[in-house]
Amino acid sequence: MSHDTYHQSRLELDRVSKRYGRVTAVDDVSLSLTEGEFLTFLGQSGSGKTTILKIIAGFENCDGGTVRVAGVDVVRKPPRDRDIGMVFQNYALFPHMSVTDNIAYGLRRRKWPTERRRARVREMLELVRLAELGHRSPRELSGGQQQRVAVARALAYEPQLLLMDEPLGALDRALRLDLEQEIRRIHRSTGCSVVYVTHDRDEALALSDRIAVFHEGRLVGLDRPSQLYDRPPTGYVARLLTDANLAPLPDDTTIHDGAADLTVGGRRVRVTSTATQPAGARLAVPRTSISLQPRAEEHLSVEATVSDIVFLGEHVRVDLDTTALGPLIAHVPMRQASDRMIGETLRIHIDRTRCQVVI
Repeated sequence: MSHDTYHQSRLELDRVSKRYGRVTAVDDVSLSLTEGEFLTFLGQSGSGKTTILKIIAGFENCDGGTVRVAGVDVVRKPPRDRDIGMVFQNYALFPHMSVTDNIAYGLRRRKWPTERRRARVREMLELVRLAELGHRSPRELSGGQQQRVAVARALAYEPQLLLMDEPLGALDRALRLDLEQEIRRIHRSTGCSVVYVTHDRDEALALSDRIAVFHEGRLVGLDRPSQLYDRPPTGYVARLLTDANLAPLPDDTTIHDGAADLTVGGRRVRVTSTATQPAGARLAVPRTSISLQPRAEEHLSVEATVSDIVFLGEHVRVDLDTTALGPLIAHVPMRQASDRMIGETLRIHIDRTRCQVVI
């Protein structure tokens, strides 16, 4: 779904802040989520992303700002009155209830008529592909199946908004990938509006319409995954999303009108820049922009010494020491690194169109 098709705001945060004593956990955050959008909050532990989710859900109070769900200010409403579905990392299913009763729980509390309730539970079981397992108790299900029940329970009463807090965090890698696909499919088929919290950048890139990146309580990046990946606004976002190398800028760097001119390997080149001045800025060099073989004319050619080689499957990590840009890490196809040796000196080639200067 393209962002241009969005219209009505499903969630609006306006200057939301939260402090614990002297620590500012959430620092003046404003953003909005539109109808049917999948927005992921991405950040490391302590970045503020889970605190913001709890403020939206009503489990935490904010010290400043407003939270609107479908245009209604919910700051003073208790969680049960916010019309929000919630999925947790630890499933939070009722162990003494069957799968069917777990899914029906919210519908009973909202006094849905019996027939309508039964029809909705059947619909939800079909949606999460557990139609045959409604009679089972949670302990008879795998972790992935339990998480699908939790999603079905959260969606059953058609909330205005679905919040998901690290829902795949407790699962092993293979199961996480399977459930990622399930979450994508469920989102497409229901059109629900989702705020999803994770510290896993691969999850964020795979699932999201947009990603909101948090660092030390602040919103430091908000855009489509491809845009954040290709043109990260800051060095922090570049490291978080792409593991980019952040190299010091040469002394002769000048920045003007969104472009930086700098000398690398004896050659004057121009790259895009999100920084407005060289002071404090660095050159973001994606690991996959580095080649150990000669490339096209626009590539930067730099002398380097191989300091380590690590096999990663289809790719090889090559640690390099360069005079021009300091230490760099390259991810290259195996064929490029097959005959390389630690300690050897070679010329590496960097695609300058994929590099940019960031603050």
